Formats: sequence, structure tokens, C-alpha cells
Amino acid sequence: MKQIFSFIIHPETSEFFFYTKTAFIIAFVIFLFITFIFLLKATWLKRRFLEDFVEFGTYRPFGAKKIFKKWDKITKKLASGEESEYKLAIIEADNLLDDTLGKMEYKGETLEEKLEQLGLIILPNIEKVYQVHKIRNNVVYDPDYQLTLDQTKEALEIYEKAFRDLELF
Repeated sequence: MKQIFSFIIHPETSEFFFYTKTAFIIAFVIFLFITFIFLLKATWLKRRFLEDFVEFGTYRPFGAKKIFKKWDKITKKLASGEESEYKLAIIEADNLLDDTLGKMEYKGETLEEKLEQLGLIILPNIEKVYQVHKIRNNVVYDPDYQLTLDQTKEALEIYEKAFRDLELF
């Protein structure tokens, strides 16, 4: 025991321990920094903590601001006066609803499968959303499908009501 103690307090050994401690401290700081960066880039940290703080502070669901910006871009397509823009607005609104329901953890490959999980309590205009989704399918699969400005406005109003019912607007 005495030899171990004298080995530890020997000046040459203490110099070695100083450099070793310094190297370990530097390595610790580097690994801590790398871990912090990975946690910032990981979605787990956002889902686990950040979303709750944002929702609590803003009284709105996390990501509602992005959805509102996308919705604003969709509604601006109506000003163009072109049928192709109307069709694109319907498709984008439908995709936005599909993505939003997916982020809300409704399972399903298609929008219809996700809507089946919703009830009339959550989404009172679910039948109208189904009808508008059928219009979207006609737009996508039938290149000769005609779409007017009034039809597009009505469809976007239905989508907007769905977003309001989901408390995103």
C-alpha cells in the first residue's frame, strides 16, 4: 500500500496524471459537445420537450405556424385566375391535411384511412372532407376534369373548417 501511495505522489507520476486528466477533460468536453449537437438535430428531443413548451407558451399546437404559412400560400393560388392553379391548390390542401393528420399520429397510408379514425366529435364536417377528397382524386386521375373558381373556394373552405376543427387555425 505504501508503494502505491508513493507511486501516486511521486513528481513524475503526478505530472503524468496531470496530462492524463487534461486529456480526459478535453475528450469529455468534445463528446459532450457532440452529444448536444446530436440531441439538437434529433427529433426525439423536439417531440419530448420542445413541443410541450411551445404549446404551453403559445396556446397553439406545435407546428401550427408552419401549417398556417402553407395554407396562406395555397389560398394565394386562387388569385392567379388559372384552372391549373386551382387544381394545384386542391391537391396541396389535401396533402396538407394528410400530412397534418399523420403528424397528429393518426395511422394510415391514405387520407381516407386517417379520416376513418376521426369521429364526428373531432371533425364534424368529415363527410364534406370525404367529398372534397373525391374532387382531389378526380383532379389527380382525370386530366380532363374541369374545376371552377367557385368549386375551389368551396373546397378550400371545407379544408379550412377541418383545420379549425382540429384547432390548428
